[in-house]
Amino acid sequence: MIRWEYDRHEILPDRIVHALGVIGGLFAVIVLLVLAAPAVGPWELTPVAIFGGGLLAVLVISAAYNLWPVSPVKWLLRRFDHSAIYLLIAGTYTPFIMQMRSEITAVVLLVGVWAGSLAGMALKLCLPGRFDRLAILLYLLLGWSGVMAYEAVLGALPGSTLTLLAAGGLLYTVGVVFHVWESLGFQNAIWHAFVLVAAAWHYRAVLDCLVLARV
Repeated sequence: MIRWEYDRHEILPDRIVHALGVIGGLFAVIVLLVLAAPAVGPWELTPVAIFGGGLLAVLVISAAYNLWPVSPVKWLLRRFDHSAIYLLIAGTYTPFIMQMRSEITAVVLLVGVWAGSLAGMALKLCLPGRFDRLAILLYLLLGWSGVMAYEAVLGALPGSTLTLLAAGGLLYTVGVVFHVWESLGFQNAIWHAFVLVAAAWHYRAVLDCLVLARV
């Protein structure tokens, strides 16, 4: 069993953050798909749908896990909650990698991100509660792996999109500090708020790159 020592005063703001995330995320993904459908072809709409699916998976599963009463079911949900983060990372990368002009670089980066994410998901699903620090490091390494293909990314994406992606990445990274700062009051709600705002920046990046730039 994992320790769960949040009192009701800490749980309430966390519930609010998750409610905003699920409701806002569902609305945002629907809007994104509706706007993207006439602006891009099926080849580009599919990665957008993958991003939207990964985003909703994280928001819904996180809400279920964090708000579920302490029980064996909660610890099962924890596996999926931590695994879904890897899905979001790979899903967020996918629509941007598809914009890269260098096919070799795009394939290498896409395979690398998804392979690393699938390995992380397997780790969290099969070995729950173990190697948590390693899992956090893998989150960060995968999240910033695009820097290795900086030149190819720079040539494929608008400057405004790169700025939004960097801002979201920084917010996720700073949020990790609060994720591991377990002695801090309202730590869980603060961490989830960072995730929500960072996801919003990356959502805006997808919108900026694949929809607004083509209107």
